[in-house]
Formats: sequence, structure tokens, C-alpha cells
Amino acid sequence: MITILSDHNIEGQADLLWGTLGTEGWLSLISIEWVTFQEVGLPIESNDREVWRFAQTNNMILLTTNRNMADENSLEQTMRDENTVTSLPVLTIGHQERILYDAAYRKRCAERLIDILLDLDNYLGTQRIFIP
Repeated sequence: MITILSDHNIEGQADLLWGTLGTEGWLSLISIEWVTFQEVGLPIESNDREVWRFAQTNNMILLTTNRNMADENSLEQTMRDENTVTSLPVLTIGHQERILYDAAYRKRCAERLIDILLDLDNYLGTQRIFIP
């Protein structure tokens, strides 16, 4: 089972992406669990470092948008400081707004997500992967 942790600020986009995975039949072919901060008891005010550590500790892939390097606890800085060759990648949706209204883009994101999950061992240690 692969668990994907949806960043709290893109839960709506993640729900649409999850629906696309179902519509395209992927959920019957690959075992994926989609969870939110609330479902796993992670406070939404957690900083990026806490979120990344939580995801790594619990063997979850973080799905997010383009978090930046604004401070020492930013996602980018955290990955630079703590990423190892066995760390799970962070999946970053390149255009979070497009997922809401562009079904073709959403489908490409879903396909790229599945490509990564099917070959996950080859992506360990990769800090961030933009989808699609």
C-alpha cells in the first residue's frame, strides 16, 4: 500500500485528482491510500519541516504545490538538510489552479503520479518531482 499525504492547502485539488485516478481505473490496479492532515492527526499549522518529517517517518509521499525556500523550516531547505538516498520524493503539482478546471491536465497529473508510484524505488532520494 502506498500512502499519499495531501497538503492541507490543496485538498480540493487532491480530491479531483483522486477522482481522476478512480475514473481512469488506476485504483483497481494499484493499492493507494489518500490521506489528509486531519485524518492523520497532523495540525494544519505544522511547518514544512514538521510535515516532511511526518511524511518520511510514516512512509508517506507528500503531495503539495510549489512550497518555497522562505526560511530555515521551508520545504526546500528541509529537503536540502535532511534528504537521504532512501527518502520518499515530494510530488509537487506544477499548476494547482489548472487541476480545478482542466480535465486533460488533471489526467496528465494522474498518469504521471501512477508512473512514479509504479517505479517508486527509482525515485527514492529524489527530493521533489513536479507533476505532470
